Order: sequence, then structure tokens, then C-alpha cells
Amino acid sequence: MSKFDVITIGTATQDVYLKSKQFCALRDVHFKEKLGFLSSEALILPFGSKIEVEDVYVTTGGGAANTAVTFARQGFKTAVLAKIGKDFSGRVIEDELEKEKVTLLLARDPKERTAYSTLLLTPKGERTIFVYRGASENLKANDVPWQKLKSKWVYFAPGGINFPLLETLVNNFFTQGSFIAINPGRAQISRGLRGLRNVIQKSNVFILNREEASRLTGISYRDEKRIFSVLDRAVGGILVITDAKKGVKVSDGINRWQAGSFKEKRVVDRTGAGDSFGSGFIAGLMHKGEKCEKGICNPENIAYAIRLGSANATSNIESIGAKTGLLTRRGFAASRWGKLGITRRAL
Repeated sequence: MSKFDVITIGTATQDVYLKSKQFCALRDVHFKEKLGFLSSEALILPFGSKIEVEDVYVTTGGGAANTAVTFARQGFKTAVLAKIGKDFSGRVIEDELEKEKVTLLLARDPKERTAYSTLLLTPKGERTIFVYRGASENLKANDVPWQKLKSKWVYFAPGGINFPLLETLVNNFFTQGSFIAINPGRAQISRGLRGLRNVIQKSNVFILNREEASRLTGISYRDEKRIFSVLDRAVGGILVITDAKKGVKVSDGINRWQAGSFKEKRVVDRTGAGDSFGSGFIAGLMHKGEKCEKGICNPENIAYAIRLGSANATSNIESIGAKTGLLTRRGFAASRWGKLGITRRAL
């Protein structure tokens, strides 16, 4: 019998936001094409100057922590597995997750400090993040309480967890018959499709954004049709590809759903938007009792999951912090989230 409805596995961090009107973004295609930036926008700061900060906001983040809060607020019995340090930041993370009624399966590193991020936030919600990975990437097999890993679902937001351990964890849950959702990070995507194939095949839901899908497959960002074709063959279950403001596309190998996004009241902070959507989508499937094996998903349940994921992400970017605006189940019942344009077509 499952001990939890869902276990989230990955990173937990302390986040400190600095908000200033003097932070501004500049767009230039050369940033991406010639300098190797991830996007064509960069944060511009005057060198050698003092920057006035209007607000400082201290909170917590990290993929495992963020997604755990979504599931807990949606009413599921939730646990989180991550590694923190034996320091003040680690205690802050523990306190915040306990307030959200998340069961802690946290390992505590006696040497490395808790992962820490400083986020420079512009008035329009863009941000640049300074990241100290710390203990979050040091999770080892002997840190894992294997006897407690009993769950109907598991959600991997693995960050920099070493791949052999990730593979072992996936195999453990697969053998148990748990449903597996994977939202890979840069470390996993850098292995390429062949290097990640074993865990992808065992996933019931595989979630990534369009740029990540391009890097994973080695296919041009513009060739979306071919990206879907390749990943549809590789993924064991449902493929979810988000595309920022353009929304999301979901494929079960037989049908493809496409949806835009809800209109936000304001954009304050886009941090954690991917975690918000991914965990909201899985929570939607869990509410519907959806197993989501390839080709057998109920279309109405997929549409519900898309709507919850989109609402969760939109609500979250309207406030500072990767978890502040995450929806409760009652919050999702509000009329604002009742309709979203979703189309479905056969492949």
C-alpha cells in the first residue's frame, strides 16, 4: 500500500530576491548567437555603480520544494526528498515545507551549505539568477530513505543529482509500479536522448520546455514537428512541451493537445513557472485518477490537467517567489480558471 500520494525528488534552495527599477533587460540577437547566452535578452547593469534596491524578499525554492507545495495545496499526501545543509537556510526550508504539511525526507549535509540563489528582478518580472548549488547536488544513495519511498506518483525535478542515482531511483519506482513524472534539468538534458533513454522510456509523463526539447534531441528549435516525432517515439507515456507565453502542447502518441495560457493580471516574477505548470498538470491527472499510459488517456482528463497546470503557472507569476501564488484546490475552482482554449487533433 502506498505511503504517499506523491513524492517529489530534486532540489531545495533558499531564494533572496532583489527588486529594483534600475534593473533593465536589453534584447539583442548577438547575445544568443555570438555570446552563447540561453536567450537574446540580457540584464544590463552599470559597471562600478551602486544600484538602489526597492525591495528584498526572502523565500525558498528548488524544483522538489516548489512542486511539493503544489501537490500539498491540492490536497495530496506529499513528501519531498532533497539534500540541504545543517545551517540557517536549511532550517528555513524545513519550516516552510512543514507549514505546507509536506513530509520531509531531507538529507542534511554536515559540510556543504544549503543551495542558495540571489535573484535580480526587473519591474516587468524578468530575472537573472545567481546560483550556489551547494548540498543540493550531493544527494547520494546512502542519503535516501529507501524503505519510505512508497508512493502512487513520483515527480522528478532532479537538478544536478548524479545520473546513476537518478536512474536507480527511477528503476526503484518503476519496479514498484509507481507512476513516474520527469522534468529534466540541464545536467540530464546534456546527456542527450541516447544517454537519457532508459529513464525516458520508464516515464509516464515527460515534461520539458521547447528549448530543452531542442537541446535534448539535437533538432532545431524551429522544427517542432520533428522534435515531437522523435520524442513521441522515445517517451514511454505522455509528452508535455511548454513554450512560455505561447502555452503548451501535449502528446500521448495518438492525439495532440494544444493550449494557450491564461491572461495574467500582472507579471511580477516568472521564477518557478515551469515547476508550477508541471506539478499542476500532474495534480490534474491525479485528481482524475488518470494513469496516463501511452495512448489510453481520457481526452477530458488531459484537458483538465492542462487547465490546472496553466492556471497554477499563471497564478504563480503574479507574485514574488516560486511558491507564493501556487493554487489550492479551492483556488482553482474560481471562475477565472474555468475556461481555456484547448484543441485536440489526431496524429
